[in-house]
Amino acid sequence: MDYTIYIILGALALVYFIVLFNNKRNNRRRKSRSFMEGKRRHENK
Repeated sequence: MDYTIYIILGALALVYFIVLFNNKRNNRRRKSRSFMEGKRRHENK
């Protein structure tokens, strides 16, 4: 039963870091928005 607290804290820490990592990625994508739009145009063809 003592380990459940550590497991929950570890899971929350993992989720927190994943969210932070995704936010950093999204900020980079916003800067290269024109690049993403170009890809979408090629897919439509």
